Amino acid sequence: MKHRICMVSDFFYPNMGGVESHIYQLSQCLIQRGHKVIIITHAYGDRSGVRYLTNMLKVYYIPMGPFYNQCVLPTVFTSLPLIRNILLREQISIVHGHSAFSALAHETMFHAKTMQLKTVFTDHSLFGFADASSLLTNEILKFSLADANHAICVSHTSKENTVLRASLNPLLVSVIPNAVDSSVFKPNQTQRDSGRIVIVVVSRLVYRKGMDLLAGIIPIICQNHPDVDFLIGGDGPKRIDIEEVRESHELQERVTMLGSLPHSDVQNVLNKGDIFLNTSLTEAFCIAIVEAACCGLQVVSTQVGGVPEVLPGDLILLAEPSIKSLVAALETTISRKRDGTAIPPDEMYERMRDIYSWRNVAARTEKAYESFIEEVPLDLGDRLWRYRSHGLDFPSILFIVGAVINFVYYCLLEYLFPSKDIEIAADLFQFGVGSKDMDSSTEEDSKNRCNLRKKKKR
Repeated sequence: MKHRICMVSDFFYPNMGGVESHIYQLSQCLIQRGHKVIIITHAYGDRSGVRYLTNMLKVYYIPMGPFYNQCVLPTVFTSLPLIRNILLREQISIVHGHSAFSALAHETMFHAKTMQLKTVFTDHSLFGFADASSLLTNEILKFSLADANHAICVSHTSKENTVLRASLNPLLVSVIPNAVDSSVFKPNQTQRDSGRIVIVVVSRLVYRKGMDLLAGIIPIICQNHPDVDFLIGGDGPKRIDIEEVRESHELQERVTMLGSLPHSDVQNVLNKGDIFLNTSLTEAFCIAIVEAACCGLQVVSTQVGGVPEVLPGDLILLAEPSIKSLVAALETTISRKRDGTAIPPDEMYERMRDIYSWRNVAARTEKAYESFIEEVPLDLGDRLWRYRSHGLDFPSILFIVGAVINFVYYCLLEYLFPSKDIEIAADLFQFGVGSKDMDSSTEEDSKNRCNLRKKKKR
């Protein structure tokens, strides 16, 4: 069965990161499998309206700007008319939200359930249970997924975390990892300096990515090894801490700060290094270490979250999230590099290129869709009962009242602007036909047109 899918998240191009890359690559592979896919995200500066990407992937940059941390201000009801119009115009049957941080994803899934559409959610992060931010996010996620049809996590650790946070039935949660484009991320040793050992860090420079640990590691490694340099790609509030360490220890020539990187440049940056360092304090999957391993870098990472599940044990050196443990792991990796006992880059690439494939991710996601597509849509009463089942506290009452108001508002919009009067958008990409089938059908069409011209000439 072919589906009409709406991917929705606050995080998408031109902003770059793991979630953005996941949405784009998954959408492209689903299109190749014959499904129709559109993306809804918020406006980025002047980028507003409808844009088309490769394979006629349609992206709606709706006129809502980011409020905090690249996310829109949660308004719920004000976005319903626009979201309803888009979902009806595109004849969407499945709404797929991404990232627990994304207010737009939760809002759109909320509206989709009001419209009795199927919803699925992919959680890309791990959260705790103690700090205020995590408690608030967990509470929102619990009610947002109460009436969702399915959930997807990127690792088994992430699944356990999401099931606990959102009080979900584990049978309704699938584990589908991230992937990497091995045709792009592959070794290129001509870019490496044989006389130096370069440690690469590509990450958002924020607290949860362990930038405080990195700031403590840099001066120790540089003092112990005069032939070791650091190459750091990424931006964020912790960048100033790294720059202060660089200046205070006079390491300007040995620590290079590249700033924010487009994803297309990541492969070139990785190929300039010998060792990849990940200092994250929490991580559900960490696609960066997969990309680094594909490029043949020796990987050193903190042993947190789902990281131990990602790479085979001999391709990664794990350490506790402390300066002492990470320095010891780097010392071991540097010694292996000098001794020539490290696994050669080409051998690492051959082992990695078939482990994580976006086509495999798309096929597994398609099976997840099939598992719930025949389910009977929930009516308003069923949704309210699911919210009530989490207790009759303030958040539960808030969602119950919100669902009722949203339903009444939807009925009013249906009366004022009936669905039958909304113009259906044309499918520029032939729906229900994969890219290979499209190529063959296009060839057949061109042959038929040529034969028709010949007949007319005769």
